Amino acid sequence: MQISSAVLKNDEKAILGLRELYQKYGYSQFKMSKFEPYDLYVRNKDFLVSENIITFTDADGRLMALKPDVTLSIIKNTPEATEFVQKVYYNENVYRTDAGGTFREIMQLGLECIGKTDTYCISEVLMLAAESLAFISEDFVLDISHMGIVSSLLDEVEASPVARAEILKCIGEKNVHGIMAVCRAENLDSEKLCALVTTYGDSETVLPRLDALRTPKTEAAINELTGVMETLEKCGFGSRIHIDFSVINDMNYYNGFVFRGFIQGLAAGILSGGQYDTLMAKMGRRAGAIGFALYLDMLEQLPSEAADYDVDTVLLYDGDSNMHALTEAIGLLTAGGKRVMAQRSVPEKIRYKQLLRLQERGVEIIENNA
Repeated sequence: MQISSAVLKNDEKAILGLRELYQKYGYSQFKMSKFEPYDLYVRNKDFLVSENIITFTDADGRLMALKPDVTLSIIKNTPEATEFVQKVYYNENVYRTDAGGTFREIMQLGLECIGKTDTYCISEVLMLAAESLAFISEDFVLDISHMGIVSSLLDEVEASPVARAEILKCIGEKNVHGIMAVCRAENLDSEKLCALVTTYGDSETVLPRLDALRTPKTEAAINELTGVMETLEKCGFGSRIHIDFSVINDMNYYNGFVFRGFIQGLAAGILSGGQYDTLMAKMGRRAGAIGFALYLDMLEQLPSEAADYDVDTVLLYDGDSNMHALTEAIGLLTAGGKRVMAQRSVPEKIRYKQLLRLQERGVEIIENNA
């Protein structure tokens, strides 16, 4: 039976629509436990959004944790695949602290592409990220960066670990003056790093400007970014997809493409993703990986379409009514797509299109507001 979108919340609509989208591209649902051994998260604590983890002792004495992250669980529980690609999507809750330090249960919907990933896999995941945002709102932006270009420029200027960390922070903040100050203090060339920060916009605007960042070290990464962006241009999103090198992630875990999605009306990004081959290697896996997560709890901040009616039909019956006739009448109404509530009397404040009463000879129309 098809459910009317008018009775669904924003997150419920997203779950139904995006699950269907991901299944069209061969992604199967991945189900996982609510908890994992605590040491999984201790070993990869820097990868986590929040350092605070809810723990408990299992019956066998092991220290367990309510999962603060989905990606680590998927990697841990997915068989090794080096000759093909495993495509999975998930709809799971994670447990993290908010800005005030209070633990929250956060609903995530996302997908992961793990195994022998190639340029097509990267393009597909980025396209599905854009499609996911477009499903929620036409007014979206997907910002894409490439960690290979960022790290190569930092390697080229031979930044010290301390300077490297400070420059990365400045890149994330689009702080040109901060980059110049760090480079002056370290006697480093800041020209290309400053150009990196100011390079922003859609493919038509940015791709011609990438030559200013081209060096022997950045050549391969720039060519990869160019190829993927040209592929995404054909998906019809136009100016909704931007190149933005301020989108960065921890280089100990991420490499290649990283991206973030925004929707008008939400102060923070609702989608976050990236290529995490480095994390795979850190966890002893000989494979590539790329994926993203949507934070569905943020959809509560968007206006929801209010239904004009709570139900389509209220069907009244009494103690003498024929139960078989009542069941049959409800079945006919629901088969026609109506939302039906059977009651002995009309509930207070209920909003309905039609009021019916079951009589001995059939159904009588008492009131019709449609």
